[in-house]
Amino acid sequence: MNTARIIQEINGEIARLVSARDILAKTDSTARPRPSGGNHSMHRTAKRGRLTAAGRKRLSELMKKRWAERRKKASAKTK
Repeated sequence: MNTARIIQEINGEIARLVSARDILAKTDSTARPRPSGGNHSMHRTAKRGRLTAAGRKRLSELMKKRWAERRKKASAKTK
């Protein structure tokens, strides 16, 4: 077995468990946040998706189309 792959999978599982714990701690009003410190490699933030220029343009066109349909429906209701 590839040791690096095993370690990578373990780190992924740790990150998922930490995330689940944080979500549960936020819903529990009696829970206090842990003091910051220790091994920060376990607390990796998730990468956010980035839109490309083409994706932004496509999204913009779709939203303009939706807004136009809303305006059309709103003007039909007022008549």
